Amino acid sequence: MSFTTSPHTTEEQTVEQIKAGRARIQGELSKVIVGQKDVIEQLLIALFAGGHCLITGAPGLAKTLLVKSIAQIFHLKFQRIQFTPDLMPADITGTEILQETSEGRRMTFVAGPVFANMILADEINRTPPKTQAALLEAMQEHQVTAAGVRHALPEPFFVLATQNPIEMEGTYPLPEAQLDRFMFNVVIDYLPEDDEVEVVKQTTAGKPEPIEALFTGEDVLRFHDLVRKVPIAQDLIRYAVRLAAASRPRQSAAPDFVNEWISWGAGLRAGQFLVLGAKVRALLQGRAHVTVEDIQMLAYPTLRHRILLNYRAEAEGVTVDGVIKKLLEAVETAPAAVRK
Repeated sequence: MSFTTSPHTTEEQTVEQIKAGRARIQGELSKVIVGQKDVIEQLLIALFAGGHCLITGAPGLAKTLLVKSIAQIFHLKFQRIQFTPDLMPADITGTEILQETSEGRRMTFVAGPVFANMILADEINRTPPKTQAALLEAMQEHQVTAAGVRHALPEPFFVLATQNPIEMEGTYPLPEAQLDRFMFNVVIDYLPEDDEVEVVKQTTAGKPEPIEALFTGEDVLRFHDLVRKVPIAQDLIRYAVRLAAASRPRQSAAPDFVNEWISWGAGLRAGQFLVLGAKVRALLQGRAHVTVEDIQMLAYPTLRHRILLNYRAEAEGVTVDGVIKKLLEAVETAPAAVRK
């Protein structure tokens, strides 16, 4: 069964196909991935919203397998780039080389691995800032500039970067300007015992069933357009903006604990991604409207990489997720009329 849409498919039909396809997506992923429902939902939301993701998790938690499987389901060209200390920007974007042609010797651009639909930037914090910055133009403008010539990247285009939270020696933390370009920071944790038993059982038995492609890149682009047409109440937009603004220290809207623990808060993109993500979440659940819960459920992946704790917070054992929880408790929600 295929959920591929045609150019004549109406928006209502597309919504129904995506809603019906969600169960199929989970069914295909269950062939190789056990559990991690929240992680899968957040990655799908970012995919349908057109955003990039930073994935944080210990080794062996199937980060690469999950991303590759999602690319197969959506029939997207997948490229994995292993970030190392000696990786150069041209190794990612491509470079100009001298080639013999029918018209003589000419400089020709040879595309790098970034020219794909879904890029897995594996252990992105293990390469120097100069190489990390090679992704900035690609992530923001969906293009690469070489020798003054702009080369458009294929659409849709997503960067999913992984970070290992251990073995931090010799790593290069991403600057805030680059972190802000990621829609979500998705945290993959260890599985419950029953799920871990199932993983060991599956991976020590026969080969898993092949992943079936359910969508195409054109379907994803069509969904990007549809998401932006989803209506949202003005009060909910204001709530998302206030939630992001409350994380900024030394501002009038900042609670006392923000001034005490945070050195830098979320910027404008946080509010944009909260609203976009909430629209996608509503559609995936078959709703034509956004609720407060949609925004609150996405506050953690949206804000956790945009809030920089100070030394006092670290000394007191305060975590970013703990601060976000207090923000959700402190910021007044929208009127009850738009919660349902």
